[in-house]
Amino acid sequence: MTEYDAIVVGARVAGSPTAMLLARKGYRVLLVDRATFPSDTMSTHLIHAPGMAALRRWGLADRVIASGCPPVPRYRLDFGPFALAGEPRGLPGAPVAHAPRRTMLDQILVEAAAQAGAEVRERFSVESLVVEDGVVRGIRHVQNGRSIEERARIVIGADGVNSIVARGVAAARYNEVPAIQAMYFSYWSDMPTDGEFQTYVRENRALVTVPTNDGLSVVLVAWPMAEFEANKHDLDATYLKSFEVDPAFAERISRATRESRLIGTHMDNFYRQSHGAGWALVGDAGYHKDAGTAQGISDAFRDSEALADALDDVFSGRRPYDDALSSYQQTRDELTGPMFEMTCQFASPEPPPPEEQELFAVLSGNQEATDDFMSVLAGTMPVQDFYDPANLERYMAGAGA
Repeated sequence: MTEYDAIVVGARVAGSPTAMLLARKGYRVLLVDRATFPSDTMSTHLIHAPGMAALRRWGLADRVIASGCPPVPRYRLDFGPFALAGEPRGLPGAPVAHAPRRTMLDQILVEAAAQAGAEVRERFSVESLVVEDGVVRGIRHVQNGRSIEERARIVIGADGVNSIVARGVAAARYNEVPAIQAMYFSYWSDMPTDGEFQTYVRENRALVTVPTNDGLSVVLVAWPMAEFEANKHDLDATYLKSFEVDPAFAERISRATRESRLIGTHMDNFYRQSHGAGWALVGDAGYHKDAGTAQGISDAFRDSEALADALDDVFSGRRPYDDALSSYQQTRDELTGPMFEMTCQFASPEPPPPEEQELFAVLSGNQEATDDFMSVLAGTMPVQDFYDPANLERYMAGAGA
């Protein structure tokens, strides 16, 4: 048995960066995942500019770009009566958004963690946590029929919505919003996207497409949870028929070729208590929302950095454990709260309220304002800054509204 500084459970977009950053700081890290890499997973794929900026800081952006993943400089949001299309404001020195296959991205991140010195174990299923006197001391797994313990100063759950770490410590959920819609995607070749992240909102359907590696496009369909039970018995038929809600989209995809099976799920929206005695949560394990605004990967990168910095403060003796980890969670909640609310509103099958429809109509005639809104979706303009009454009045005044 080896004593680690940290054991990270889950090796995708939250776990591998956390392990990598801690290892780069000189800590002994064990990174485990029940999957093998490369492998696919449910994802909107898009890494907004803040996420690409994180990859640049870590020295990994060029690897993602070199994978053949095309840039995504423009976003389009089409409501039918009006459409918004623009370029989000970028960040200094950061590449524009990209949407890599998860087979590519996750492999790059796992390799970076290993290169930093983390010990990586794939096909590793955690059976339970080791808890002594109310403190998490490690993990337990079965190897060759024997129960084996691995111990660490902290166990980090980066293992997604159904986190075994979160379950093992009974991490409380708060700010809960039940799943609003179900989402399913597959990959298509010869599906033109014009280099855009495109969302088409129609009655009871959202159609999303974005270009990814190997000349493929992700094509995602979302429908309300009210239809979940009825549709789950024939997902393929429901998915394909959904294209009919937009004739132009249906015509475009009729000339494309589907290249993969469906991947999908429905998504609860919630926060979890993300730290306790000997444990912490990062990524979807600690905070999760609907994928409609595609914030998941960029959020995971930001929180990985924040958690690694907090633990470095703890391990080096600069800050007490409770102080550093409480600050990590509080800062996360404050930064993500406005986008969490906006995302839940966007996922609603109900049409936008009249005042929002009026705003979008105004934006559609103002390219600068449209680019501001796309910057909100990209995470380069705070939600609260865009929706500040003084800012909205400026847009309205410019349109004579």
